[in-house]
Amino acid sequence: MAAWVLWLIAAGLFTAGEVASLDLVLLMLAGGALGGMLVALLGGAVVLQLVAFVVVSLGLLLVVRPVAKRHLTQRTPEQVDGVEVYVGRTAEVSERVTGTSGQVRMGHDEWSARTQLDGEAYDVGQVVRIVQIEGPIAYVSRA
Repeated sequence: MAAWVLWLIAAGLFTAGEVASLDLVLLMLAGGALGGMLVALLGGAVVLQLVAFVVVSLGLLLVVRPVAKRHLTQRTPEQVDGVEVYVGRTAEVSERVTGTSGQVRMGHDEWSARTQLDGEAYDVGQVVRIVQIEGPIAYVSRA
């Protein structure tokens, strides 16, 4: 079997392992294996293939991995996640909403809802704006 095929298989195995581990180390080794494959395709000796594997892997581990990891783990203050992504969106009332009960539909999701202010009420079919979410309850106001 040709050496480049072995390097390609190694790159595939490293990539499959990365899918299981998600720590970006095996992905960098897969890149190194592709470097070894390139040298093999160019007709380089096995020693040069191994050197290419080590150099490319170390380069990726020391330069690319920290940057990639930082981008994956750091968030900016503008990024919202969880249920907070719904705040500010509109929903349609599916069951009359008062200060004590009600339901709204956002897309395909059905949420328990309450009015933001006492005395308000929204009838079925009205469009409301989500102003706050506490647990499973969306607090709404006029859209």
